Amino acid sequence: MPDPVTGLIVGGTQLIGGAIQSRAAGKAAGQQVEVAEKGIEEQRRQLDELRNLLQPYVQAGLPAIEGLRPFAEAGAPALEQQQALAGLRGPEAQRAAISSIEQSPLLQAQMRQGEEALLQQASATGGLRGGNIQAALAQFRPGMLQQAIEDQYGRLGGLTALGQLTTQNIAQLGQASAAGTGTAGLQTGANIADLLGQQGAARAGGTLGRAAPFVSAMNLPSQFLGLQMGMGRTPGFGSLFGGAPAGAGVVTGGSQTISDRRLKTDVTRLATRSDGLGVYEFRYIWGGPAYIGLMAQEVQALYPDAVGRMGEFLTVHYDRVPGG
Repeated sequence: MPDPVTGLIVGGTQLIGGAIQSRAAGKAAGQQVEVAEKGIEEQRRQLDELRNLLQPYVQAGLPAIEGLRPFAEAGAPALEQQQALAGLRGPEAQRAAISSIEQSPLLQAQMRQGEEALLQQASATGGLRGGNIQAALAQFRPGMLQQAIEDQYGRLGGLTALGQLTTQNIAQLGQASAAGTGTAGLQTGANIADLLGQQGAARAGGTLGRAAPFVSAMNLPSQFLGLQMGMGRTPGFGSLFGGAPAGAGVVTGGSQTISDRRLKTDVTRLATRSDGLGVYEFRYIWGGPAYIGLMAQEVQALYPDAVGRMGEFLTVHYDRVPGG
């Protein structure tokens, strides 16, 4: 059984290590929460900013819509008149549309002026009663009416198309501006929140990382004692500095342990014994847990009889190392 002092040391170091790790974890969690809240606040701020940016477009858009209302109101009647002139709404509607054009004051005035011009020309040439002037007068009114119908049809089509095109263009422009601004604002908010989250994770990871060495150091005594008990030795710390052997590792038979430096990685020197041998923490290159022990090459220089071989690699007989 371990001596009381050893038990106190082991229990105390484990408690201290756990406390440090717990405190570090709590601090890291608090940092992550704080950063997450900042990210949410930033997203809300971006949303408010987006609303402010879109407000002028909304305010300007309402008068623009009112300004387009005459085009929209004129577009439907213009389309109906086009259809009537083309006969798409029936003979009665077509006759009514043509009659409306024919009886318009403008067309009547143009017809009178045209007929007077023809008569004046015929009078000047003495052909008032000739067949040519009579034929010209007979064709003049129908020709003027046909031209007026075609002109009116074109004007109605232009008005309809202009209203539709203007409405579509302004609607598309407003949608594109609002959508572009909205997308940019939301993306910016998301990016900033993501960056803040990464920053918080990094800070939290750094806190835990700084605590890890202290926790590992606090746990070393209990690890060392556990290894001693696993090897059947009396637990204690005296062997670190010349007492019972501190070596531990893969046992190949008896007390012979693979301890070749070439088979170890993550090597850390923990202490130096009174005879100059280093005590190391290490892992084997094929993986597994960490061990504490000696280096066979160093032992061979001081105690050749304590070193053996397993193939081409060196082993240590810890029962042959003085102080073991």
